[in-house]
Amino acid sequence: MITYKNFKIQVCENVYTPAEDTFLLADNLKVKEGDDVLEIGTGTGLVAIVAAEKANVTATDINPHAIECTGKNAKINNAKIRILQGDLFEPVKGEKFDVILFNAPYLPSSDEDLTGAIIDKAWDGGEDGRIIIDRFIKEVKTHLRDGGKVQLVQSSLSNIEKTMQKLKDMGFHVGITASERFFYEDIVVITAELP
Repeated sequence: MITYKNFKIQVCENVYTPAEDTFLLADNLKVKEGDDVLEIGTGTGLVAIVAAEKANVTATDINPHAIECTGKNAKINNAKIRILQGDLFEPVKGEKFDVILFNAPYLPSSDEDLTGAIIDKAWDGGEDGRIIIDRFIKEVKTHLRDGGKVQLVQSSLSNIEKTMQKLKDMGFHVGITASERFFYEDIVVITAELP
């Protein structure tokens, strides 16, 4: 069990344990009262639970263990969250949100880095760390309302500038709203808003 502010979060087997990237996003959420929020890749549900204090939250994850874990943690923290299993936007086809949150799998990886376990999906960004980020960016705009925003966690190991440029090219106002330096990388929260 870990504690974040006044929340208690159960750590679960085969689910990404909240770490610096999780807390960076949770500390810097741009969520307003009554927003409809989608968190993709919810893991233990920590970020979704924090967001649910103000917003109506839908949390998704490809990992069935994460879905179960988020359910437990929502109960522990009396958080109302809609929890759906599936890959990226699959579970919310046709829906639009005010805010979309994603602590993306951003680590560059090769076959020998992978264990074959479902937990790999939490960090495996493919050869250049961008395989999931690029798929996410391609679809994100169709799930945002006018004036909506995206908050994406990424590492300097997977080309932050490229992500920001792609979002700018799609008409977003883009900035880095939080960053933390680690010995081999910077972790940032990219916030992109539609005008």
